[in-house]
Amino acid sequence: MRIDVFSDPICPWCFIGKRRLERALAARPAIPATIQWRAFQLNPAMSDAGMDRGVYLTTKFGSATEAERLYRHIRQVGALEGLELRFDAITVTPNTIEAHRLIRFAGRYDCQGVVAEGLFSAYFLRGLNIGERSTLVEIGEDAGLDADLTERYLSSTEDVDAVRKEDVHARQIGIEGVPCFIVNGRYALSGAQEPEAFFSLFDMVQEEARQAVL
Repeated sequence: MRIDVFSDPICPWCFIGKRRLERALAARPAIPATIQWRAFQLNPAMSDAGMDRGVYLTTKFGSATEAERLYRHIRQVGALEGLELRFDAITVTPNTIEAHRLIRFAGRYDCQGVVAEGLFSAYFLRGLNIGERSTLVEIGEDAGLDADLTERYLSSTEDVDAVRKEDVHARQIGIEGVPCFIVNGRYALSGAQEPEAFFSLFDMVQEEARQAVL
């Protein structure tokens, strides 16, 4: 079973959705799954330098007070998944092109999931700026990537167009928000759904596999 996960490393629901997908797969250990992380940018027009967090929240939500009201709920949901989301520690909302490039680079070494986890954790648990190259290199190194190779890759423009095209493709196929999980290229589940929401998709995949051998 293949699961394409469209997400953005600065989306808290994507972090929560990752945890819930992991719980769903753990509940169905007999189903082998390959997970491919796909690019979607919540803020595709964000400047390369990112934006001051306070300015971003006011622009997006109207006020820091309204943002806090919304994030309070997300913190509560995250806590149920064992995540202590530190929105207060975030000082910059970054452009995520480079973070998506790091995930794509990690795919060459079969460690996309570890890098995605590192990006989510760095941003939401430690408040780090995941738009900074040094931070990305460190995240990659922690995931097992060679620091020099990662630095060289990020210093180039390799895969910049590929990431942007993947983001455009996501919107063309109807994805308007993330996370979005597409199973075997046919079945889609949108949002950070509870683990049980995945089970019907898993069942359909298993049934198709059974029918294929009849």
